[in-house]
Amino acid sequence: MSTLLTPDTLAHLQSWQGRSETLQDLITPAPLRALSATLDRDDAEPVAGTELPPLWHWLFFLPHHRQSEIGPDGHAKRGGFLPPVPLPRRMWAGGRLEWHAPLRVGDAVRRVSTIASVTHKAGRTGDLLFVLVKHEVHNAHGLCLTEEHDIVYRPAAQPGDAAPAPLSAAQQVQPGAVWQREVVPDDVLLFRYSALTFNGHRIHYDRQYVTQVEGYPGLVVHGPLIATLLVDLVRRHSDRPMRRFEFKALRPTFECADQRHLRVSGQPDASGQHIRLWAQDHAGWLTMQASAELV
Repeated sequence: MSTLLTPDTLAHLQSWQGRSETLQDLITPAPLRALSATLDRDDAEPVAGTELPPLWHWLFFLPHHRQSEIGPDGHAKRGGFLPPVPLPRRMWAGGRLEWHAPLRVGDAVRRVSTIASVTHKAGRTGDLLFVLVKHEVHNAHGLCLTEEHDIVYRPAAQPGDAAPAPLSAAQQVQPGAVWQREVVPDDVLLFRYSALTFNGHRIHYDRQYVTQVEGYPGLVVHGPLIATLLVDLVRRHSDRPMRRFEFKALRPTFECADQRHLRVSGQPDASGQHIRLWAQDHAGWLTMQASAELV
């Protein structure tokens, strides 16, 4: 365990387990119009009663920290609801979602969030700290959505750090894609998604910061954006409502300002109810795996 994450520090961070917060919001049409444009969709104008597409609830319950509360990475300073993890690099590692009832434009909504666990693991480049947050989203009629959100904290990049472990050929080559779409994750797309989700994390729009401070080779594509593109792929091929979705980020995806693409792929089963999904970067690396279950 590193000097940043001593046993006493870990015990302090684990004291956050069980903490909760409740946020209120209103499902309004403007963010829906903006995300539809960002995803290059030709959706009908959202009006009162329009059903919120799966994962688009991420446009609501946004962080509204004052400018004086923002840390050097563009996130809020550590502490508050999330534990003050001293490891500098923070990423959305995955999640699991289940829909119980639709959310609609005009709904007054409430999200109850709880820190379910704080777990330490040793990785190839040092300590990893995983924080599991559980969310429950309600409207006036009751529970609509439950979500488990995995956050991973990593140490700062160091000279000589090992590159991400190579994947096996079976992991890299994903046979059976029935649905496929290519998207160029350039800096404009990343900026628009950051703006829509009020995400100030500089790894998504500040190339000098992300390369010189956090040690990445380019702007990092948001994990939630890739997950949203995977769900959007399903929506382009099926109008059946989604019951469950889960995803796991396997390695970072970086912006492709030179028009190289990110590929999202899907393979439904014979019933069309269960769908295997995955994303690959311009070099063919598998960067996210996911699955969806439709009603």
